[in-house]
Amino acid sequence: MLDHVPYFSYLLSAFIGIGLAAATGFRVFLPMFAVSLASYLHWIPMNESFDWLAGLPALITTGIATIVEILAYYIPFVDHLLDTVSIPMATVAGSVLFASQFTELGTFPQWALGLIAGGGTAATISSGFAGLRAASTATTGGLGNSVVGTTETAGAGLMAFLAMAAPVIAAVCALLLIVGVVFFGRKLWQRFRKNKNLTRQI
Repeated sequence: MLDHVPYFSYLLSAFIGIGLAAATGFRVFLPMFAVSLASYLHWIPMNESFDWLAGLPALITTGIATIVEILAYYIPFVDHLLDTVSIPMATVAGSVLFASQFTELGTFPQWALGLIAGGGTAATISSGFAGLRAASTATTGGLGNSVVGTTETAGAGLMAFLAMAAPVIAAVCALLLIVGVVFFGRKLWQRFRKNKNLTRQI
């Protein structure tokens, strides 16, 4: 019945794309591996423009990259190095996964939407967790970073699954995450500015 709703296919593609982009904000390669595995096993369709993502080379590459990325976030100092490149990498991955859902559009609108919606979503969530890891390091001396890392991995897996199994729920969760990151990020920034001003006065 919903198939007869005007532009429903575009809405569904947007929900899936936002969910996948949000997943890359947690972990860059895990969502790409999930999509590659699902398309390789023919659980989800893949447009011919993105057939490379459904191929065995992409599956193996993203699988290895996923394992390395997950383990690396449990290594002190390395996790902070990864945070310096995670935002641009998440932006690229989020853009690719979002754009893969809109191949019926022209090339320009497809990648414009991918960069703005997909890349923007991924970058926002990635920057939020990078800030959370920095706060964890400052308050716990890095002891809490493993908890943050585990949360990110679980979040990436859950969002990737929801994006493919329950796209509407994934999109709602992604929007809530963006609002949460913006709200709490603003609070942290205000607290940082306040502490900095107090330090200057002392």
